[in-house]
Amino acid sequence: MLNQIVLVGKVVELPTLRETSGGSKVANLLLEVDRNFKNSHGEYEKDLILCTLWRGVAESAIAVCEIGSLVGVKGRVQANMIVTKENKPFYSCEVVAEKLSFLQASS
Repeated sequence: MLNQIVLVGKVVELPTLRETSGGSKVANLLLEVDRNFKNSHGEYEKDLILCTLWRGVAESAIAVCEIGSLVGVKGRVQANMIVTKENKPFYSCEVVAEKLSFLQASS
């Protein structure tokens, strides 16, 4: 079995470093990623993807990221499930970055 994702996109929102109660550093990075096909209007639509960065990857992103920078993210998809107040399951997925590559500074 394999759970691996590779994304290349532009930084939309600068990550903010936080610390968990256990002392681990974590940040979230919002990426704008083009889809690989055009819509009915002949335009490429974009997806906004939230990536979770841990420890050294988070610290590197804080130091180097700028809005509009082109970055590559290699990581995994993590599925989460919570039970709502109505006692119904709610499922979500996040990208957990294992490596962040800075491809181009913002222009």
